Amino acid sequence: MRSVELGRSGLQVSELGLGLASLAGMFAVVPEGEAVATIDRAWELGIRFFDTAPVYGYGLSEQRAGMALRGRPRDQYVLCTKVGRLLEPGGQDLQEIWAEPPPGIGPRLDYSYAAVMRSFEESLRRIGIDRIDLLHIHDPELDFRTASTEALRALVELRDRGTIRALSLGINHADVAARFLREATTTPDCVLIAGRYSLLDHSAADELLPLAHQLGVSIIGAGVFQGGPLAAARPSVGYPPLPPEAAARLDQLRTISDQYAVHLPAAALQFPLTHPAIPTVVVGARTPQEITEVAAYLGHSIPPAYWRALEQAGLIPLRSA
Repeated sequence: MRSVELGRSGLQVSELGLGLASLAGMFAVVPEGEAVATIDRAWELGIRFFDTAPVYGYGLSEQRAGMALRGRPRDQYVLCTKVGRLLEPGGQDLQEIWAEPPPGIGPRLDYSYAAVMRSFEESLRRIGIDRIDLLHIHDPELDFRTASTEALRALVELRDRGTIRALSLGINHADVAARFLREATTTPDCVLIAGRYSLLDHSAADELLPLAHQLGVSIIGAGVFQGGPLAAARPSVGYPPLPPEAAARLDQLRTISDQYAVHLPAAALQFPLTHPAIPTVVVGARTPQEITEVAAYLGHSIPPAYWRALEQAGLIPLRSA
């Protein structure tokens, strides 16, 4: 798998990364052996970029990352985790999406300097590792003032110490990410943006992507399948219904994909990578088979005429020649 550079961070990552939220029981239980086997299969496929967070399964994702990655050459992969939530008894920032959360433990939002340092140390212990390569401030819009001052100061200090190599945001809101890049006293090295530059949502193109490209900040694409609808060439049972406008766009995407014999999930995976600010995308998977199928999408040939047809239909932003 092709290796790419994360801009100003200096990190080299695989063009495809594996997000570890699903393996922590997001929406459905994933047995421990299956989770480890999925990470093992990703490694066999050449994936060397892994993204986790304390809140994913309330520590379970980080623990499983450690099980699968410990013992592998440390300089051969890039590992990300996040700060902004502490896991502790009685934590009230609960999310119902986790199928097997530990009893009595929950997240508590806290972007203070002390909480970030504590969160980082606790992540190291859960994973069983001595450094994190890329550390995200998670959901900074929930307390922008503290996240952009105290949390950012903690990350800068950790980077200066050498215990992280790059600092980033992990966020779902393109406008907040752009504001952070404009206003923060230290510019992040990267931004992981979920679901805001996909075949169904281009909101990151309005301000975030041009600004990031100008500043040399790499954008890590995530949520490329938009929560499910773009992951299947035809509707599948279990996906939540799209709003009418998005559903109509999806129908148009399917029609044009059929006309050009393009597999829509492959186009969804490759589309973010056509932007110069996005060198890599992160996807989730629950099984070795799922990550095998998604990794194969990178090799699907998509003719330039297909992208031009999407542009002419107003389905993707116009791209420079």
